[in-house]
Amino acid sequence: MVKKSDASAYLADVSADKYFWVNNGGVLKNMCELLAGLEEMDERTYSFHANSAKNDFSKWVEEIIGDKKLSNELGMAKDKKSAADKVKKRIEKLRNAVNR
Repeated sequence: MVKKSDASAYLADVSADKYFWVNNGGVLKNMCELLAGLEEMDERTYSFHANSAKNDFSKWVEEIIGDKKLSNELGMAKDKKSAADKVKKRIEKLRNAVNR
């Protein structure tokens, strides 16, 4: 179970120098924006960032946000919808931890 302080940190905005710059010009600064970005981006943009050679979303979540659990789940996501579903579920769990 995630600690309340960790959950709050995972949900917070990252500093401006750590934003995720999406190939389509979008900028993500927190997990909620990652979810919205995944839901809105086209398959081509998703595939640019997540393919057999790399997964920029997983790497950003682990190295910048610090959420290794979500990072691992994103690394196993088969497609954009699966990735968005994993982020959505994680946000719900983190919000529940913050509100306990």
